[in-house]
Amino acid sequence: MSQIVAMGGGGFVGEHDGRMHRYILSLATSARPKICFVATGKGDNPECIAAYYGAFRTLACQPTHLALFNRDVADLRAFLLAQEIIFVWGGNTASMLAVWRAHGVDQIIREAAAQGVVLAGACAGALAWFEAGVTDSFSGLSPLRDGLGLLSGSLCPYYDGDPKRRPTYHGLVASGQLVSGIAADVGVAIRYHEGRLTDVVAQAEGMHAWRVAADAAGVREEKIVPRLLGRGPSSASASF
Repeated sequence: MSQIVAMGGGGFVGEHDGRMHRYILSLATSARPKICFVATGKGDNPECIAAYYGAFRTLACQPTHLALFNRDVADLRAFLLAQEIIFVWGGNTASMLAVWRAHGVDQIIREAAAQGVVLAGACAGALAWFEAGVTDSFSGLSPLRDGLGLLSGSLCPYYDGDPKRRPTYHGLVASGQLVSGIAADVGVAIRYHEGRLTDVVAQAEGMHAWRVAADAAGVREEKIVPRLLGRGPSSASASF
């Protein structure tokens, strides 16, 4: 019963009240879930890892992390499948996917998802779950077409965080360079259950997700109004 959370940006960095953290933790079945942080996209930056522990050590969970640049875990499969949540941070998506594939992490993550491990990620860590999306991995915004494909369609994270993101995504979808998909503002999380969109949440008012699809006029955009964490349902519907 796979559950995947894709965040447009944010997460624990700059978050003070922990609502998004607790939302992710609430998707696990145990009271103190094991959660593994993966910062491959940031080259296993020690400051990112320290920030993660600073954010999660006071919450009801068992935090750990996986480093691949200075790898000290021999059996990656056993380590990752023992987790209840795998939380992937941002950075360079193309480089992250290449490192994952070199270590076989991509296949282990597929197995983990099939076994019910919750997958969550922000920016690069969100884009990785989709077929394709918009990335700045190559200096400037461009299409990335070799995501893991656990979720169909494309993703544009950081939708409101860069004025070039929206027009770039629209152009790529309208021209057929990217398949239709979904975009997320910073501070928005999109939840999928068995590949089906089931929830959209936000940390504050004014944050949104967006369905973006090619049509006869070029592209259409449909706003999804999230629910604020701790409140009622969003306007997200079950399918694109």
